[in-house]
Amino acid sequence: MADVELPNTEKLAEMRSKRSAKRIALTTAIYAVILAIASLGGSNAMKEMLLAQQEASNQWSYYQAKNMRENLYRIQRMNLEADFLERGDSMKPKAHAKFEETIKKMADEESRYAREKTDIEREARKAEHERDTYKRRDPYFDFAEALLQISIVMASIAILSSSRLIFFFSLIIAGTGTILACNGFAMVFRLPFLG
Repeated sequence: MADVELPNTEKLAEMRSKRSAKRIALTTAIYAVILAIASLGGSNAMKEMLLAQQEASNQWSYYQAKNMRENLYRIQRMNLEADFLERGDSMKPKAHAKFEETIKKMADEESRYAREKTDIEREARKAEHERDTYKRRDPYFDFAEALLQISIVMASIAILSSSRLIFFFSLIIAGTGTILACNGFAMVFRLPFLG
């Protein structure tokens, strides 16, 4: 009968441990990729939120300038109308016509600024809505990043301690972080404590 050499149980355990460590290391690399994507999403959300806030502020400043011009024309028109009522009968026809023409121009300018204001207000509100959307997204990325960083640490501990329990715990944490990161992009659900 041929000699059959039985494998050394210590070597088998070491090979199994190395294979497990490689799997955990590969999983950790996947965690790091998801972390990078979540970090990029968070940075972009913050940047877009700040840009939208700046655009909203610019639009509201422009709105205020138009509002001031509208009020200026309104005041001038009202002063001219009061003058016209007081002196209208004693005016020469040419001056009378000039007053009426100027009052009409003032009223037209007032109306033009009022119309322009509505477009500017619409743009400002649109920018505010965009800002608020990115503001709601940002915390999901922040929490996703934190959870993914914790999962990387837990996976590293799992390699060092050869603990499957810690590795499965890191999987749960990473899964939660991944869901939060995906939600940061898609906003499928809202968590009350995240705004």
